[in-house]
Amino acid sequence: MSFLVGVLVLVVGLVVSIALHEIGHLAPAKRFGVKVSEYFVGFGPTLWSRRRGETEYGIKAVPLGGYVRMVGMYPPARAGSTPRRRRDGRVTLVEEARQYSLAEVRPGEEQRTFYSLSVPKKLVVMLGGPLMNLLIAIVLLAVVLVGFGVPAYTSTLGSVQECLPEDPAATACAPGDPAAPGAAAGLQPGDTVLSWAGQPVEDWDDVRETIADAGTGPASVVVERDGREQTVTVTAALTERPVVVDGEVVTDENGEPVTEPQPFVGIGPTAALVPQPVTAVPGRVAEAVGATVNVVLTLPQRLVDIAQAAFGEEERDGSVVGLVGVGRFAGEIASIDSENYGVTERTADMLGLLASLNLALFVFNLIPLLPLDGGHIAGALWEGLRRRIARLRGRPDPGPVDVARLLPVTYVVVAVMLGMSLLLAYADIVRPVTLTG
Repeated sequence: MSFLVGVLVLVVGLVVSIALHEIGHLAPAKRFGVKVSEYFVGFGPTLWSRRRGETEYGIKAVPLGGYVRMVGMYPPARAGSTPRRRRDGRVTLVEEARQYSLAEVRPGEEQRTFYSLSVPKKLVVMLGGPLMNLLIAIVLLAVVLVGFGVPAYTSTLGSVQECLPEDPAATACAPGDPAAPGAAAGLQPGDTVLSWAGQPVEDWDDVRETIADAGTGPASVVVERDGREQTVTVTAALTERPVVVDGEVVTDENGEPVTEPQPFVGIGPTAALVPQPVTAVPGRVAEAVGATVNVVLTLPQRLVDIAQAAFGEEERDGSVVGLVGVGRFAGEIASIDSENYGVTERTADMLGLLASLNLALFVFNLIPLLPLDGGHIAGALWEGLRRRIARLRGRPDPGPVDVARLLPVTYVVVAVMLGMSLLLAYADIVRPVTLTG
């Protein structure tokens, strides 16, 4: 049941994100006077709708997208040109789409069409949707980072090793093994280290650094235990330990950990969500956007790898999953049974998952191909460039870019997107990527 609840939460979050994306188009379009006949979330049969003014608002059965229907998306053909026809005499699909679009323009509404907007206004309307997804992602990431925090090792002890076994591979203490320095000093799991050798500490990195600085001499350690401060004296032992740089274990050319004599106490930290300052949000957003852009730029090769994994024996890379895979992630977040993974951690991970989805929508929609928003943005930029060149050369205004001529490419893009969705759905079923491995 909890798995299904997680999936339901994801669906609701996705629908809200889609609805806000379309509002990002709707609000500026109405502000600029464009006639908007429909605003719908989803595709397929209509579940509910209501007309307010000239716009019908509603929800459809399949929550995999949405649309805002703006009158006059395709401009009329150039004056004096004749519609292209097929060999059987019928007009082409491009002309059919153009005629259908222009049929919605009533007499006197020519200035309320999308194609009549200036280039800057077209850019605002078409960028409104993707930028809304970016704004949602920024808000969600800010809530996660500042309100909940990121997983980090804290200065609270999660484990205290009992002994220093002579055999490094031993998993239990032998009768003759000496006590580990931490246990000998009386440190206990749950103790929060406040200072080590007179140096205040705030996190586990501080504890590690102060242990290294104190060496193997006696160190006075102040801990908080059961709400009270206690002081113990710890004398670290010198043992061979792996070399760690920036949180990563250094390895040699054979892949073996590099070790060196280091002060060793025999204690381990607990992991918890540590709230971050607001100043950490921009950097985290930039990092997430960069990672998403990298995935989109390398998407063709990643899809090839996914196909080889789905229909062959290759390992699957979990960097790209479809809606089925994302739904599984949400279900696992809600249903993982662990005493260290509570409501706070689940909520933070669910918000992070929704933030990732909105970043994907932001970046993917900027691809300069129709029917994506990026295709209309590219068309508007090309229109502005043509007009600028015409003015510089003293030529007449060439008018709006005829994006209707790109419909054949649009059909190909739609087919590719459908094939990609089917491939990801199949791979998510036969070779799933899971959070628990």
